[in-house]
Amino acid sequence: MKAIGKHIVIMPINEETTTQSGLIMSGDEMDEMRYKKGKVISSGTECNHIDNESIVYYDKAAGHKARLNGDTIYTIIQERDIVICL
Repeated sequence: MKAIGKHIVIMPINEETTTQSGLIMSGDEMDEMRYKKGKVISSGTECNHIDNESIVYYDKAAGHKARLNGDTIYTIIQERDIVICL
């Protein structure tokens, strides 16, 4: 599978987030967060700054979900929707 143009295929990473006091945030609180974390599966042919296997933070309202390779659900976003690349 290869993304085309400025599109990027992301596998969302679900992680537990704790507050500074050590409390685990609930699912509702996590939904209030603006950005989601994900792993790049395939970066588009015109994406020069994002590599496959990179961990990124992207706008949660961006992109669309697609079921690829059987049961796995991926998020497809554009390069401009990434705010942090680790």
